Amino acid sequence: MNTNNFNQFLNQISDVALPVIDTKIPLDSYIPIDISEKNTDLSKFNVASAEEWEIYITSYLGKHKKQVAFGGYIEKRNLYDRSDYFKNVAESDKRNIHLGTDLWCKAHTEVLAVLAGEVHSFQHNSNYGDYGPTIILKHVIKDEIFYSLYGHLSTQSIENIKIGAAVLQGQVIGTLGVAAVNGEYAPHLHFQIIRDLEDNFGDYPGVASKNDIPFYKSNCPDPNLLLKVVPLN
Repeated sequence: MNTNNFNQFLNQISDVALPVIDTKIPLDSYIPIDISEKNTDLSKFNVASAEEWEIYITSYLGKHKKQVAFGGYIEKRNLYDRSDYFKNVAESDKRNIHLGTDLWCKAHTEVLAVLAGEVHSFQHNSNYGDYGPTIILKHVIKDEIFYSLYGHLSTQSIENIKIGAAVLQGQVIGTLGVAAVNGEYAPHLHFQIIRDLEDNFGDYPGVASKNDIPFYKSNCPDPNLLLKVVPLN
């Protein structure tokens, strides 16, 4: 199935928004956030500090009287420059374009399986600036196989999990981690759809270089096709 057809397939799985975090938080409590290089607010605090990031996100949500800030698909970010895990490469190969959707909210918020499936893999990706505890689910719908990745979880989320275990749509699969375990970020969920895991286990690139974006846009479709937190064109 080509990219356009697969995107259409994802969009048609549900006519309504599919929740990926606690359903007690209504969609009207969500607000978009831009943390790209265009956001001048990011020059006003130390982006290498998870604590200052959390203050910024909390202030942003409080200002707008919302509970979840979301966004980031194919967003170019300078945030990753704080970590040697991403930046010690030539400028043209720098991985700074985000491949998933982030949902910024309180630590310990429940994380839900966006669709029914099974546990493909899990891992604690403990590099500074990495995912921290991560779960990948495998989905099979109408003979199409694809995966969903949930990053920046709590360590408890992967303590009693088993590969191959069935999960139901909307089932709680974990909770959001604090900065000390989630890669040193303000609490948030990184949610990503992946068509081909390329033999990865418990991990998959969540940011890419500009040179690689054509491949990753095809292999990692816009999560909003399922989440529908903003209207689709």
